[in-house]
Amino acid sequence: MDKENRTAGELLQEKLCINRRNIGLTATDGEEAAAQAFCEPYKQFLDACKTEREAVTYIVARAQAAGYKPFDPKEVYLPGDRVYYNNRGKAVILSTIGTRPMSDGVRIMASHIDSPRLDLKPNPLYEEAQLALFKTHYYGGIKKYQWGAIPLALHGVIVKKNGETITCAIGEAEDDPVFTVTDLLPHLAQEQMKRTLAEGLKGEELNVLVGCRPFKDDKVSEKVKLNIIRLLNEKYGVVEEDFLSAELTAVPQFKARDVGLDRSMVGSYGHDDRVCAYTSLMAELEAESPAYTTVTVFTDKEETGSDGNTGLNSNYLKYFIKDLAGMHGLSGREVLSKSTCLSADVNAAYDPTFGDTLEKRNCAYLNQGVVVTQYTGARGKSGTSQASAEFMAEIRNLLDDAKVVWQTGELGKVDLGGGGTVAMYIAALNVDVVDVGVPVLSMHAPFEVVSKQDVYQTYRAFRAYIAAK
Repeated sequence: MDKENRTAGELLQEKLCINRRNIGLTATDGEEAAAQAFCEPYKQFLDACKTEREAVTYIVARAQAAGYKPFDPKEVYLPGDRVYYNNRGKAVILSTIGTRPMSDGVRIMASHIDSPRLDLKPNPLYEEAQLALFKTHYYGGIKKYQWGAIPLALHGVIVKKNGETITCAIGEAEDDPVFTVTDLLPHLAQEQMKRTLAEGLKGEELNVLVGCRPFKDDKVSEKVKLNIIRLLNEKYGVVEEDFLSAELTAVPQFKARDVGLDRSMVGSYGHDDRVCAYTSLMAELEAESPAYTTVTVFTDKEETGSDGNTGLNSNYLKYFIKDLAGMHGLSGREVLSKSTCLSADVNAAYDPTFGDTLEKRNCAYLNQGVVVTQYTGARGKSGTSQASAEFMAEIRNLLDDAKVVWQTGELGKVDLGGGGTVAMYIAALNVDVVDVGVPVLSMHAPFEVVSKQDVYQTYRAFRAYIAAK
């Protein structure tokens, strides 16, 4: 309908009121095709990167192919130079030197590459009732009952006493075995069913089944356990004690798949937060001559509070920027105070099945674009940095000028609580920061769902951010 045929009220409503719409109502055939095409390699990334170590390996390989060199704090880099810093194989920073002086600040994008999972305990292997099992300690916030009776793969590294590192990913190849956490049949589960949902499966019941065939020797005990150790020794040259210096984890075995008859969505393990890692990575790789120096961070440990030397509650990002600043005769504080950041993390999408958990006017929706979240936290905004009104206005203008489809979001009703991101740790460095990312259904479940259009618009948002003059 053209403007001549609209009523005064319709014209006023268009001018003054928010009108967020499903992208499917406005996207052209070309835009739909672009989103579909963008998500095909994204699905491959998800399948290849089920742990933070695998994500770092992938990111470094892509960076090296694009001309990034290992960061040397003794060097002086020029506009267009591209460097990366690999923090212990579990976190990584990519940076492209901009044309503007470092005193103008840098443009930070920070996502995390860890996801909820089942970590093996240091002494995991045991035998009971002639079954061999691994004891686990779950990592991050999970609904424990969701991890029973699904196929699992075993990923991680084992470092032997001689320093040799063994990398494994058992369960991903077509002819690989898989693993599982067993659950109780409903006929015998009367007492289990009386438990609260939180205790449907308890932490110490998340035991991964790994074998039942005994080693044929009546003179030895725990024959099934011995046979498992024998198989691991034959394949990797390890002994049981090597578990003490290992990082092994059980993750969902299934592959990323299109969801829906219209193939509009992607279902996978690990969207939180590898969807923002991938989209920011693609934006970074395409930033060949930015105005502002880019600092794109892929961090670890977000799901457990961002602690440890590879989480953003440590100092590695601050030290990296301090080194960049020092090359130009500046302090890290001078650069950080002029910098801005997009904390690239997901938000919860409205689910009509559980609609009473979100406040409809202020939550995110699938297929309405990238989510800008002014604050996260729990209940009285505890644990949030809350972006300033000035920075929110800057981001609004940036996205609108780039014609990025975007929305705002809030993680849950006020009294229900919520969750945090890395934003608060970057804000603590005196940086303006706001959360920007993809809305997700079934967040923290073994199989999460996102909209392809939302993924594509998130990538476009990151591109617009680091392309800003």
